[in-house]
Amino acid sequence: MSHKALLEAELLQRIVLGEHSRQQFKRTFNSPDALAAELVAFSNSGGGTLFIGINDDGSIAGLDAAEVRRLNQMLSNAASQHLRPPVHPLTENVLTHAGLVIVVTIPDGLAKPYLDHQGSIWVKQGADKRHVTAREEMQRMFQRAGLVYADVVPVADTTSADLDEAAFRRYLEQRYGANQPDPAQPLDSVLQNLGLGDGRELTLAGLMLFGRNQQRWRPAYSIKAVAFYGTSIADSHYQDSQDISGTLPTQYTEALAFIKRNLHRVQGDQGFNSLGLLEVPELTLQELLVNALIHRDYFTSASIRILVFRDRIEIISPGHLPDSLSIADIRQGKTNRRNPTLTEHAFKLLPYRGLGSGIPRALEEWPQIELIDDVRGNQFTAQVWRPNAQQDGVADPVTTQVEAPVEAPVMAPVKAPVPQTETERKIMASLASLPLGRSALLNALGYGQPTGNYKAAMARLLQAELIEPTIPDKPNSRLQQYRLTEKGKALLK
Repeated sequence: MSHKALLEAELLQRIVLGEHSRQQFKRTFNSPDALAAELVAFSNSGGGTLFIGINDDGSIAGLDAAEVRRLNQMLSNAASQHLRPPVHPLTENVLTHAGLVIVVTIPDGLAKPYLDHQGSIWVKQGADKRHVTAREEMQRMFQRAGLVYADVVPVADTTSADLDEAAFRRYLEQRYGANQPDPAQPLDSVLQNLGLGDGRELTLAGLMLFGRNQQRWRPAYSIKAVAFYGTSIADSHYQDSQDISGTLPTQYTEALAFIKRNLHRVQGDQGFNSLGLLEVPELTLQELLVNALIHRDYFTSASIRILVFRDRIEIISPGHLPDSLSIADIRQGKTNRRNPTLTEHAFKLLPYRGLGSGIPRALEEWPQIELIDDVRGNQFTAQVWRPNAQQDGVADPVTTQVEAPVEAPVMAPVKAPVPQTETERKIMASLASLPLGRSALLNALGYGQPTGNYKAAMARLLQAELIEPTIPDKPNSRLQQYRLTEKGKALLK
């Protein structure tokens, strides 16, 4: 087969697939502005291929040599003069039985958003393109490009009088100590220097961290929390609900308290009079909550949702991952600061450590977490599976409406061994040969005293029946030891 025939065959194979978001057919172009709009849409939407000389029905119309020269000149002018920033498409002329076809390859743009000569933003929508007119969508595109950040946008009609100045001054003293701004300096100037105001109005960061009445100005930036009896959001009956507003530190504190009061506690090797440990490590919940509050998309007018089901906890924050990040990236600790000013000030106000360490730390404490990046729905979900997760097909428990708070349902037995953290693996390995008391076990692990990780790991292993006490009737006995169960031995092997 000749080279000419091979190229035409390849072209026909692509044409037969029809138009879609990554390829489009055009008979010809008579206006550089119309061509520029197509280049803008592809550049803003992941790139693609434009076939010129193809009818809408996929039949080859073909171009003569003069038309190819005209279109190539128009393409060069449109790519450099009729959109901004300029793009650099690649072209190839394919000879077919009906004439020439120009194949234009447009790469995914690195400097989004791209605009046409009139300042319009176009994106692909299926095989066609659409004009972006919604303010929030434009803001998100500029945000992803690093041209604007939601947390430094001024909140209209606010003033420094809407700030809790006492809380702000405490923060300054805590963070800067003797190096804090001169108390005689005007408050508006101090706020502006820290990115918490623009000299007249509070920025969103200033309002969300220190505002007196956040709900008045930005009611959508709150948390909706619901605890269900069953496993479906469609359930009409729930056991607890709360609308949580206020500054981010307030929202964090109340949201964590909501989750904790709707989870079970396990006794582990604690005494009968102790409160017991949460079935899911508190550190995991802290990291995921802070991640939602700090990294949510504040250009989206929607609330964070916390849903506590019988088998899982879902923390849903507005805004999918930024373009450059994937689930695999954040599992490895990579980060992209969507709200850099909030991030900068969060260290002293929330248990936020930065450096992209939150998700890895949460997974280390409790690996049974599913991270879901919903691009179409523009939201990110951390789905935390509880250790009493039910197998498919088990009916939900209580189905009657109650008006007063009730005790949480009794936790069902664990159906399978829980995923093991590094601490759990070390405990099981230490008990592989013989039973050990708490002191001997701590020494084997290299701990001087019981840590939070150790206590949580022991509680989960006991609940999963992977280890057991040698004197179950006397949990506080000085002779108490722990050993692997048969299930634990099988898992360890």
